[in-house]
Amino acid sequence: MRPALPDAVAGLPWRMLLLVAAIGCFGLVVLYSAANASLRPWALPQGIRFGVFLCGALVLSRVPLDWFRQAAFPAYGALLIALVLVEFLGAVRGGSQRWLDLGFIRLQPSELMKLAIVLATARFYEMLPAAETRRFQAIWPAAVLIGLPAVLVMLQPDLGTALMICAGGGTVMFLAGVPLRLFVGGALAVAVAAPLAFMFVLHDYQRNRVLIFLDPESDPLGTGYHISQSKIAIGSGGLWGKGFLNGTQSHLDYLPEGHTDFVFATMAEEWGLLGGIFVIAAFLLVIRWGVNVGVRAQTRFAKLAAAGLAATIFYYVAINLAMVMGLAPVVGIPLPLVSFGGSAQMTVLISLGLLMAIDRANRRTARW
Repeated sequence: MRPALPDAVAGLPWRMLLLVAAIGCFGLVVLYSAANASLRPWALPQGIRFGVFLCGALVLSRVPLDWFRQAAFPAYGALLIALVLVEFLGAVRGGSQRWLDLGFIRLQPSELMKLAIVLATARFYEMLPAAETRRFQAIWPAAVLIGLPAVLVMLQPDLGTALMICAGGGTVMFLAGVPLRLFVGGALAVAVAAPLAFMFVLHDYQRNRVLIFLDPESDPLGTGYHISQSKIAIGSGGLWGKGFLNGTQSHLDYLPEGHTDFVFATMAEEWGLLGGIFVIAAFLLVIRWGVNVGVRAQTRFAKLAAAGLAATIFYYVAINLAMVMGLAPVVGIPLPLVSFGGSAQMTVLISLGLLMAIDRANRRTARW
């Protein structure tokens, strides 16, 4: 007779975990090819980080949900202080000041703020009586919660992360029951303010990215070079791709950042449309699982937090794919679990750890 698995192991969402492992392993294959059939400098460090962060997600899944609920505001406050410290003490890389150098690790507080803003906004609306949700006092505190870190991140400058913080918090506000007319009004206000922001808020390179998005052929060898080469790589892959290790755009260095922001183009060139469909479908199934966790949740905080975390993963994937296909300006959002780099990988796996903790609480409640 086969021994029964421990409840802690048997209760894990293994289908979701296998999908995440498949995405991560496929990403390592792409990075191995991008480095010309070498584990260094990208595939090996990425694989080690993936294993460490995945184990961390499993540990988080065992933490009682009430701990995250109580820690929502303190974590938000600590990260807000860290964002202020970045302005004065932050390490500069690639012309941006986004990291705190702690000696043993370079921490990017803005990445963790994507999660903290979801938890803090969900906690705020859980504390608010449902009857108050449609009143002004239900809107301005959440707007301040979202706006403060978004402004600090914009100063780094990091437009993509600032937009994701606003999107994650805004999603929770919408699901909490804030009236749709206020979102429409906010969208109209943004549309009116956009020209002023374009002229006086965005940096020169950010304005150039917007102009290239509107007219990709205006500077094909300058600012538009990234997106032009990305489209060539994706289109040349066809249905089946050129084959593993046979990509030309990345191997001949025509495609800049082919291992980070534009890794999907590197993958699509070698694995074709079928490879792209696999990655997109796997992410959609993981996001669908996260949404279902929120649907099954029993508390208001758990419902809003699960939906916000699933939406954060969706925004990562959707913005990156739109960016590399020329459907959105280049804003520096990587494809999580596939692009080289630990920040997005850490954020997404922490999100999945939190979702697993909510899923575990759901199953315990159902048993009782």
